Amino acid sequence: MISVLQPRECKVTKKPQKTYGFYLRVEKDTAGHLVRNVAKNSPAEKAGLKDGDRVLRVNGVFVDKQEHAQVVEIVKNSGNSVVLLVLDDASYQKAEKEGLNLEELGQEVSTRQQQEQQSPPSMVNGAITTVPQPRLCYLVKEEKGYGFSLKTTEGQKGFFIIELSSQGAAAKAGVQNNDRLIEINGKNVENDTHEEVVEKVKKSENHVMFLLSNEETDHYYKSQKMVLSKESASLRLLPLKPRLIEIQTGENGYGFYLHMEQNTGDHVIKDVDADSPAATAGLKDNDILVAVNGELVRGLDHESVVGKIKQSEAKTTLLVVDKETDAMYKLAQISPFSYYHQAQDPTPAEMEERAELHTEQNVNHKPRICKMVKGPNGFGFSLNMIKNKPGLFINEVKKNGPADTAGVENNDFLVEVNSVNVMNESYDKVVERIQDSGDRLTLLVCSKDAYKYFQDQNIPITASMADPVYDTSEPPAYTENHPSEPERNSSEPRERASSSSSSQSAASTRADSDNSDDTKL
Repeated sequence: MISVLQPRECKVTKKPQKTYGFYLRVEKDTAGHLVRNVAKNSPAEKAGLKDGDRVLRVNGVFVDKQEHAQVVEIVKNSGNSVVLLVLDDASYQKAEKEGLNLEELGQEVSTRQQQEQQSPPSMVNGAITTVPQPRLCYLVKEEKGYGFSLKTTEGQKGFFIIELSSQGAAAKAGVQNNDRLIEINGKNVENDTHEEVVEKVKKSENHVMFLLSNEETDHYYKSQKMVLSKESASLRLLPLKPRLIEIQTGENGYGFYLHMEQNTGDHVIKDVDADSPAATAGLKDNDILVAVNGELVRGLDHESVVGKIKQSEAKTTLLVVDKETDAMYKLAQISPFSYYHQAQDPTPAEMEERAELHTEQNVNHKPRICKMVKGPNGFGFSLNMIKNKPGLFINEVKKNGPADTAGVENNDFLVEVNSVNVMNESYDKVVERIQDSGDRLTLLVCSKDAYKYFQDQNIPITASMADPVYDTSEPPAYTENHPSEPERNSSEPRERASSSSSSQSAASTRADSDNSDDTKL
């Protein structure tokens, strides 16, 4: 049967700053990544692409089950030439109906194509990847420990994760059974004894960073004669992210001081003015500056960093981390700059060159942490399940109720209740957990599409995938038909540093008692 269905290999080459001449889409109630609107005489038409084709592989990588945004990114990263393995509409539907393995379909074509390519697709920190990657996982110790055991396997290098507790710290961080442990806190442990590895975990106290690989990743790296390292690791499971802040200059500059710590060399944000451009953009006191306009500032002196910020007169883009995020990256012994080095949005000039195809969907599959306080009528949602089907989902979310205010949406799937994974628990047990939580409740939820995606990809859903909740001291306030009381600002007004000279209005300098310079920007 497989021999009847013949996928086609289409090598599409375009000129710089031009497009390939087709749309890549996903459509409701239609499986696969569809080729649409192939322009006449375009590179896509000349290469043999046809309307309705399904893209199975991009540059040899099977993408049929990948998220649409990932496939688009892989094509974009191909430059001016991309090789697509496609199947026509009728053949694709036939294969789906008969339950054929689309990954095996055209395997010979894919293998030949990969051999012809000069090098395999690259793996970059924080970016969409096309090949297996090792993973960095940040474990926060709980009352019962980290929730896993280690074993060695004869004939294989390193230690393997076993007896993983489904509700333990390791599982929440994204660790999986049979993962191979490569590094602890940035140090390779593949040749360590069992006692040495245990001691390193113990010395790390309440936080530890693991670099892990699985069987697929090990096989790929071995076949490519590549070394597994944190420099090529996926950072998507790390719970804390650097922040990219774009600030438009105001009449009195950006509205913050830049201070250089003499003992660490860190460039630290201080005294962010309320309602200033910096505050509006999300810059916070004690943020640590990592990069300015895409340039790393570690190791530069104070005046050089100030010069880079002032170089852009209208606006500047800062990559910053808070102290907790900085400590996490230091534990892994990698720079926060690696997260955005190739993952950040292209510059306008690059966009012109990289906009080779059009896409009509950009799906966000992140789970969400929702904290709420019970109102007079409860939490404001109902919990449901479908008989003989896995998963519990939420509906009847009351508008402006506690759940709605916290960000819960109708048809969300429930993953955790108060940090406990409930995906395999019974309906009655989960209801009991919610009822026993008192007046405060924390849920980890994800959309229906996200739930299906993670299940299809066999990816465990963890709280570390969600965007961090920065202010966890108080869940979102719930009010019912009453205007909320305005927030009080207890900070004292302070005099802004300024200069009557227009050429110096962007910055002024003050001296601290430690004789280090602070510059107002």
